[in-house]
Amino acid sequence: MSAPGKALKRALERSSRRHPRYRAEFAVVVNLLSEGNRQRINGHCRDISQAGMGVLIAAELDLGEVATLSFTLPGSRGSWEIRAVIRYRRGYHYGFEFLSPSKEQARALTGYLLELDRADSDQTAPSL
Repeated sequence: MSAPGKALKRALERSSRRHPRYRAEFAVVVNLLSEGNRQRINGHCRDISQAGMGVLIAAELDLGEVATLSFTLPGSRGSWEIRAVIRYRRGYHYGFEFLSPSKEQARALTGYLLELDRADSDQTAPSL
């Protein structure tokens, strides 16, 4: 059971987000280039917003690392490659912020999000 202070903190975090988060389930490949080594890590999207996505990854990554995320939005044609920076970590759940999505990507993402359920509304439990 959560402590009251933690519940309040989560509520404040949800209300202070720039973009609402939505539940999503699809495969994501995280491509990293650090110290001359390329890493390809399979992950799973848990939530997505206009500004980024939450991904489950069985790996130890550092905040601030820049990666290329590769994925296909369910129901769409073509795959995406978008650069993102790791802004959040809790266990194996990482929050990636998209870096400069194209106008076409932003439009496609907006349309996709309209079909999804909110992950950060007060009626639902927040995603980790």
